[in-house]
Amino acid sequence: MGSATTQALTASAAALASAQVDLGTARELFAAARAAGESSALSGALADHTAAADARSALVGTVFGSFSTATQGILQTVAEQRWSSSADLVSGIEEIAIRAVAQSDSSDVEGELFQLTRIIAGNPELELALGSRLGDASKKGELIERILDAQVSEGTLLVATSIVQQPGDRRIRTALHHAISVVAAERGLTVATVHVATPLSDAQADRLADALSRSYGTRVSINQVVDRDVVGGIRVQIADDVIDGSISSRLADLRSRLAG
Repeated sequence: MGSATTQALTASAAALASAQVDLGTARELFAAARAAGESSALSGALADHTAAADARSALVGTVFGSFSTATQGILQTVAEQRWSSSADLVSGIEEIAIRAVAQSDSSDVEGELFQLTRIIAGNPELELALGSRLGDASKKGELIERILDAQVSEGTLLVATSIVQQPGDRRIRTALHHAISVVAAERGLTVATVHVATPLSDAQADRLADALSRSYGTRVSINQVVDRDVVGGIRVQIADDVIDGSISSRLADLRSRLAG
């Protein structure tokens, strides 16, 4: 990500924070990201820093005039920024849409998205179908709706269906994991992926989250992965940090010592 895009995202996020947003705003922002992603002429014009900022802002009113005042205001701020590329602008609009969901839906959006990544990880054919460039985008959205079957919040469903309809050059799971990190960051959370042989109880998960929060100096959200290979204990990953207290890890270390 170029420095121009980083600054543009910061300004766009500030515009979102100062606006009155709801899931309708998020839905319109996702629609704007799709429209810009599907039209190189539109995304190119919105990201064309050789054109005057007010001209790019006016284009938002022309193209997205049916959107709410709040959404248009956010998109105008997006268009007024200098982005490193038109692709970055499209990704930026999508990220702002995800942030809008995080603000509007108090449900466990990051946890529900994580569970969807586990479903996809366990079904290679599903991942292939969702990631194919040949499939109809709306059909992919409908497939996700059937899979989730109203078992998740409206915000989670909006993020998931929007991502599968416009994955770009990303793998679906990669895009979903990025969405999880964006939601968590918007809520001031750090996400820990915990591999366990058997599911943690609510009390155990709360104690682990409290311990990690104290250690990292920030609130930590726990995503559990039941992994029979862990054997016992737990393995925790937070960003690039790995805390491995599993029996399998200790056995592997012992075997390595014996072999050496």
